[in-house]
Amino acid sequence: MTYGQIAALCGRPQAARIVGGLAHFGPPELPWQRVVNKNGGLASGYYGGKPGHKQDLTAEGVIVDNNYQIEINKYIWWPPPREQK
Repeated sequence: MTYGQIAALCGRPQAARIVGGLAHFGPPELPWQRVVNKNGGLASGYYGGKPGHKQDLTAEGVIVDNNYQIEINKYIWWPPPREQK
């Protein structure tokens, strides 16, 4: 997912930077390695920087190029729509 997706799902589509701050300062046990920027770029603020981000994504089978980018169209994920009650 991207920071913007998470912000939009929380009802604040303009709050991608806030999500990035949460990723940087939030609990490390959350799966922040699965969050990238809208272009598929890895985060320099990730634990261990971009190399650490790459290492964690690669361990999950994600291909990261030498510019610390993933093929966003290949890996992007959206949660399934919720049923209306």
